[in-house]
Amino acid sequence: MRIAITGASGFVGRQLVPLLSAAGIDLLLVGRDQAALSRLFPQHATCATDALALNGQGCDLLLHLAARNNDRPGSQAEFDAVNVDHALRVLDLSRQAGIPRFIYASSIHALDPGNMSSYAESKRRGVAAVQAAAGDMEVSILYLPAVQGQSFAGKLAPLNRLPPILRRPAYRALSALRPTVSIDRIAAYLLSGAPAGEDGRLILSEAQRGNLIYAATMRLIDYAFALTILLGFWWVLLAAWVAVKRDSPGPGLFGQPRIGRHGRVFTCWKFRTMQVGTAQAGTHEVAASSVTKVGAFLRRTKIDELPQVWNILRGEIALIGPRPCLPVQTQLIEERRKRGVLDVLPGISGLSQVEGIDMSDPVRLARRDADYVALRGILPDIRLVLRTARGGGQGDRVRTSTP
Repeated sequence: MRIAITGASGFVGRQLVPLLSAAGIDLLLVGRDQAALSRLFPQHATCATDALALNGQGCDLLLHLAARNNDRPGSQAEFDAVNVDHALRVLDLSRQAGIPRFIYASSIHALDPGNMSSYAESKRRGVAAVQAAAGDMEVSILYLPAVQGQSFAGKLAPLNRLPPILRRPAYRALSALRPTVSIDRIAAYLLSGAPAGEDGRLILSEAQRGNLIYAATMRLIDYAFALTILLGFWWVLLAAWVAVKRDSPGPGLFGQPRIGRHGRVFTCWKFRTMQVGTAQAGTHEVAASSVTKVGAFLRRTKIDELPQVWNILRGEIALIGPRPCLPVQTQLIEERRKRGVLDVLPGISGLSQVEGIDMSDPVRLARRDADYVALRGILPDIRLVLRTARGGGQGDRVRTSTP
């Protein structure tokens, strides 16, 4: 395999080049200052950007790391000049060189619609521009969070000042707050030759795998929420149960089989919001006329979800996670399984839920659930709790008309 890399002199490039080289990859390092690249990497082939069309022939892919990052201020035009215009120029030169694949390294900041910084906006524009100009080239978008290598940069840079023995536990604590990715994982992805995904994009992160600080903190939050509801708001549960019983014939609580972590089936408890006898189907497949008057209020206020605190205490569900589906929703189960969504606990609320994505589109839902898994952290999860509390999303909407 032969890989061309732009921006190799940056933090990610300096960490990545030795790993790829050790794996036997033939590297071509491309930049505006070829002399500086040659001094930094004397053992590797280098070329100026203008010479890429000639020197890049025979490369299997080009990884575009060159960027104006958010570590220094600048105008929107200055950020666009590098993150959009320069990217398009490199893409065109790669096409002239006959390189079949172009990987544009972006940032998870660009995935946050609330981030209106010049950097995030330029990265969004860069993604749109290279995708539009792809033509017959395979263009992949690689979204990266903070990168951890032999040293740290960006918001993780203060860790470099710690004694070596303290860096690893400190990194674990900070990485529990927000998503991160190791340079080893980036290298492994490039060496695998795997495509970015069905839609040409991939969020590469550690996904909190094995992070006990994240796991313990979120479970403490889960249990605190469950006990607060049971001990402090038991009267709300009682009032809701009485209202359901008085509104329509049938039980106050409703237990339904759902698919949990690793595909295991568990009974999910809610206040009954529909008429007894309503078909066991996805909520989007159920007619609005099946919802009772009290049920409509409970669903609108999300009070119907409160009995799931019992599922939290049993370790079957979390406060935040992908919404558990029914066993009959086999397409969604399979889409989630192949994306690793079933590796995490389902949740009472989640990213797809607050964004109003329901189970009527299994592929779209599974993709967004996979995004959540990659982007999760203590702070993002808490933001989802707050968005849910403010009434965000209508993820479990019923059908508004009958067939």
